[in-house]
Amino acid sequence: MTKKLSKISSKIGSFFDDYKILLRSIPSLTVTVFVLSVVCANLMANKELINYKFVALDCGFAFSWIMFLCMDVICKRWGAKASVKISLLALFINLCVCLSFWALSKAPGNWGEFYTTENQSVNDALNTTFGGAWYVVLGSALAFITSSVVNAVLNSTIGSIFKKDNFGVFALRSYVSTIIAQFVDNMIFATVVSKFFFGWTWTQVIVCSCIGAVCELLGEVFFSGFGYRVVCQWEKENVGSAYFDYQDKLNSTGRV
Repeated sequence: MTKKLSKISSKIGSFFDDYKILLRSIPSLTVTVFVLSVVCANLMANKELINYKFVALDCGFAFSWIMFLCMDVICKRWGAKASVKISLLALFINLCVCLSFWALSKAPGNWGEFYTTENQSVNDALNTTFGGAWYVVLGSALAFITSSVVNAVLNSTIGSIFKKDNFGVFALRSYVSTIIAQFVDNMIFATVVSKFFFGWTWTQVIVCSCIGAVCELLGEVFFSGFGYRVVCQWEKENVGSAYFDYQDKLNSTGRV
């Protein structure tokens, strides 16, 4: 029993050590932009941009491509596992933000916009928007973490097929993994939330998931050149070498 507890304790300690070194290795600005894009995408998903028959697109797509570009550059430099780990961190922070928004939406007092109309419906609408609904948070979290894993695995797998390491390969692995993962993200969210709670048809779910994935991919296509230059600069300056040294140490001791 003592040996088992010691082994479990060692694994937990190794897990947190890995996280600490990874967070120290990835530039803080990248992690910050990633986390903010996740929070903003979930918040702005409350506002529709297009809603016409089977076509629907919310304002969250303006940020969702950013988080996938961040995942792609992290995956390119530090690998699929690192990308998923940072995604889990972003999800945890987003859930904390959602919880704090929900708690503050229950607090007494008026929103600033209330005083322009002195209409209580303004307070109710803003409280509902920021407070959110449990099924929306659940659907969003499930969609995000699943698509993050899909994106990381596909990105890493496609990258391992090619011996060359140029922009063409980076673009291919990023575009393919992004559009598939974005479709998975949209499909899960639309199924869990829109179909089960708002009565969407399967046609609406599939069509909207496809349209959203394409629109979000376009955002990454426009900025993938910037992402590639950032990764090249990291590689040139050997950014994040401490994490690779730590992984090599674990591999040599058989702890990974």
